[in-house]
Amino acid sequence: MIHNGLEVNVGLLIIRLVVGLTFMGHGTQKLFGWFGGAGPQNTGKWLESLGIQSRGMFFAVAAGLFELVGGLLFAAGFMTLIGSTLIVIVMIDAIIAVHGPNGYWMDRGGFEYNLVLIAVVIGVALVGPGQFTYPFSI
Repeated sequence: MIHNGLEVNVGLLIIRLVVGLTFMGHGTQKLFGWFGGAGPQNTGKWLESLGIQSRGMFFAVAAGLFELVGGLLFAAGFMTLIGSTLIVIVMIDAIIAVHGPNGYWMDRGGFEYNLVLIAVVIGVALVGPGQFTYPFSI
């Protein structure tokens, strides 16, 4: 099947918006408690329960900022490599700290979904964000 530029660019836009906005939402859950999130204090306590020790709130804020900024950059298609890198760092951390010990499959609490997200953001970073990016030159 031959694709024209419009199909490729719309496809990349859909991927960037869904993944980027989702990460922005997760970041605001950690930073501000929005969308039913725990906020920085409760997220920090949860991280400490995982063994982060006394720096749980610091890492909660750091993860929230990485998700918010990474998601914003990725969704906008602006400095996509940096946005993707921030997202990959958070996903690797989630694999190491939470999901890795549970194996691969998500239905057992594993890292399957984290790995899929890593593949998507790296793929977009390598291919490029497409035409429909900040400053929205259509």
